[in-house]
Amino acid sequence: MSSPRSVRFDEAVLARLDRYVREHPGSSSSSVANMFVDESLRTYENPGVIFRSGPAGRRAALNGGPDVWEVIGALHAVRAEAPELEGEELAAELTEVTGLGREQIATALRYYATYSTEIDQLIRANHEAAEREERLRQAEQSLLKRRGA
Repeated sequence: MSSPRSVRFDEAVLARLDRYVREHPGSSSSSVANMFVDESLRTYENPGVIFRSGPAGRRAALNGGPDVWEVIGALHAVRAEAPELEGEELAAELTEVTGLGREQIATALRYYATYSTEIDQLIRANHEAAEREERLRQAEQSLLKRRGA
């Protein structure tokens, strides 16, 4: 539940906020300010995490690296392939699979520890999108096959 709060913005900040709202139909000054404050606090709490915009909205990513959900998706894949791995062995395999450094892996894991529901939703959404695209590709290929006369 949100609570009303009086906040004063510098004129230049307010002008940029207003421009952002105009460029993003359906948003409001309040929702955008809330989003950016939340993201800034998450970045402060999780050094090395940034936020990116994309077709699915804004999401957490590693600075100079992939989205956090991609790292955690790789973690799940490594666990599925090698369930005996844990601790440093699991982290080492994850660095090998992703090409990321140990610190980047730790950053993604720390973020996931706090925001697992959000990251799990992104993983599910990506999986569903991939399945949908595969069904469409198969339907397209079926339409292109030669039919008997």
